[in-house]
Amino acid sequence: MSRTLEQAAAGTLFGIALNYQGLLANRLEEFQQPPYQKPPVKPVLFIKTPNTRNGHAQPVVFPEGVERLQPGPALGVVIGKDASRVGEANAMDYVAGYVIVNEFSLPEDSYYRPAVKAKCRDGFCPVGPELVPTSQITDPNTLGIRLFVNGQLRQENSTANWVRNIPQLIATLSEFMTLHAGDVLITGTPEGRVDVNPGDVVEVEIDGLGRLANTVVAE
Repeated sequence: MSRTLEQAAAGTLFGIALNYQGLLANRLEEFQQPPYQKPPVKPVLFIKTPNTRNGHAQPVVFPEGVERLQPGPALGVVIGKDASRVGEANAMDYVAGYVIVNEFSLPEDSYYRPAVKAKCRDGFCPVGPELVPTSQITDPNTLGIRLFVNGQLRQENSTANWVRNIPQLIATLSEFMTLHAGDVLITGTPEGRVDVNPGDVVEVEIDGLGRLANTVVAE
C-alpha cells in the first residue's frame, strides 16, 4: 500500500455480509430454517482484524491444513471523518474515497455468524492499490467489479446490485457506533465465490479504481 493509503485507511476493517441481491436470494431457503426462520433485517457485520491487513502485490498465504480458500472482491469505502448518528442524506460527506478490497476467507458455513477462524487469518484482507478520492468516482453505486484468476475472468457483478448502498450502510452503522476517520467499510462480496490454490495470481478490478493483485502461496 502507498503511504497515502496507509495513512488514510489505517482504521478498523468492517465487513458487510450478504450485501448483494443475488447472494441473498441464493440463501433465502436456508434462512427459512430453524433457528432463524427469516432473513437478516439489518446488515450482517463482521470485522477483519488488524493481522489480516495486506497490500497490493503482496502474497496471500494458503494456510496449512485447510482444503479451500476463496477470494472476495469488494469495494472498500474509506471514512474521512468521525461519523456518529449520521443520516443518509449527508452520509457521503463522511467518505474520503474508495479502495479495492479482496476479502479472503475459508468457505463459510453460516452467514449469520461469520467465523473468525475462517475470515481472520494473517494477510486475508489485501487493500489497494491506492485511495481513489470520491471526486473521481461519479457514482459508486454503479461500478463493475470483476475477479480474475491467472488472467481468466471468474466472477463479475456490479455495485448496482447491492442490498444496501453506502449512505444506508453508514446511517445504519453510525446509529449505534462511531465510525472513525480511517475506518474502511467492506461493502460485500457478490455471489459466485471461487476456490484458489497456491501459485494462483488473483486480481480484483473495479471500474475507476484499477486492479488489486496478489499471488497465493503455500504456507
